[in-house]
Amino acid sequence: MRFSVNVSILFKEVPFLERFGKVAEAGFGAVEFWWPGGAGEDLGKVERSVKDAGVSVALFNFDAGDMTAGDRGLVGDPAREEQFRENVPVALKLARSIGCRRMNILLGHELPGIEREEQMALARRNVGFAADEAREAGVEVVVEAVNTFENGPYLIYTTEQAVRFVESVERENLKTQHDFYHMQRMEGNLVANLRKHVGMIGHVQIADSPGRGEPGTGEIHYPYVLSILDELGYSGYVGLEYNPTTQTTEESFAWIPKELRDAEIAAGDLKL
Repeated sequence: MRFSVNVSILFKEVPFLERFGKVAEAGFGAVEFWWPGGAGEDLGKVERSVKDAGVSVALFNFDAGDMTAGDRGLVGDPAREEQFRENVPVALKLARSIGCRRMNILLGHELPGIEREEQMALARRNVGFAADEAREAGVEVVVEAVNTFENGPYLIYTTEQAVRFVESVERENLKTQHDFYHMQRMEGNLVANLRKHVGMIGHVQIADSPGRGEPGTGEIHYPYVLSILDELGYSGYVGLEYNPTTQTTEESFAWIPKELRDAEIAAGDLKL
């Protein structure tokens, strides 16, 4: 496994477009991010920043609405379905231009006045649409379960729900995005659920719980969890999606030796 740095949450000390270069300076070779259009970023400038920094893009999100205002996805909202579908070709064009082969979809909140199953059916249709379009571009799509403590009444919030949703959409290029932080908050049993569902996981993200700081600042025993992930043959990226507890983002990487930040690693190599 290798690490990728989520520049939507890390390196907030500098403007968004400067964060790609900061990732490279810190010794990492890959990034991920939330939909940059939501931050008002010019997509051409995003592309140039990625290429100027010389980093790979492991993953980024389709448009999920205004994340800072509390939005967590569009696909289950009939009033915002058109916004999502219009974003799909735009997002896939960006993915092709920066060489990104994996994209994440957030489903959104349960809405008052609409039956849950009606929302889920709408989400399945929209995710299926995105997966079909992504397949033509050689992109895998992942769907994420997130915790409801910080994210409101999100439509799926357990590993089992995410897996059932993906299975119900029936697309070969669709898997789950598995965030250990969110799943520790919602269900625990991290290793048992990992062993059961690892075959459905397309991307992994980490932060410690309950404060969402860097690994080593909370209750998750990441040396063990990541060793099991490695043992089970996961060969993708592990996205760092945490809020640093240190004064700077760079200081929060002390648990990863700099010489290993752009390398295939084993959990035993980490200073945790």
